[in-house]
Amino acid sequence: MSRDPRDIVRELVDAHGQTYAEEAGIRLKDTPQPLYRLLVLAHLLSARIRGSVAVATARALSDAGLRDPRRMADAAWQRRVDVLGRGGYRRYDERTATQLGEAAKLLTERWGGDLRRLREEADGEVSEARRLLQEFPGVGPAGADIFLREAQLVWPEAAPYLDRKALQGAERLGLPGEPDRLLALAGTTEPAVLAAALVRAAVDKQVGQDALERAR
Repeated sequence: MSRDPRDIVRELVDAHGQTYAEEAGIRLKDTPQPLYRLLVLAHLLSARIRGSVAVATARALSDAGLRDPRRMADAAWQRRVDVLGRGGYRRYDERTATQLGEAAKLLTERWGGDLRRLREEADGEVSEARRLLQEFPGVGPAGADIFLREAQLVWPEAAPYLDRKALQGAERLGLPGEPDRLLALAGTTEPAVLAAALVRAAVDKQVGQDALERAR
């Protein structure tokens, strides 16, 4: 018996509809500190490392007080390395420690430590915001996509933002590959929540299998 795509989406979102920002303990608002913490999280998630490790490392950086670009830039390089290691981010700790310091310095010098100014510079153009985000060391196309995928909750001009990784999750579940059709199946679900759930299906085969089983 074929499964109703709406049931698949509902089961997936019910079980895995938590944004990565929520998982990292970030109460996302359009204010400087949560946006900066999201940028750091996007940077960490974009590496070839388990999402759970990236989230734990984002929490470790926050717990260590490195929640804003000034503190991040002022922290000694070795301190950043040590905190990254405590979070489990050991494979990339030295390079990432350098990149986080450089990115924090760039954000402070160019946008006054406030990502809302980057948003203003983009002037409502999502493609320009994506380009500007990639100016931060360590934030490539994947990192920019992660940031915008999550930030669409508070940057409505970015919504709906279903990036390539989210669409890979849809494909794994046998769902449509067109964002508009996916959003229609999700009903009132926030695009950021849908995107996060689809990404989890893309990176973890078991997530998708469980959703398909429950949708029978």
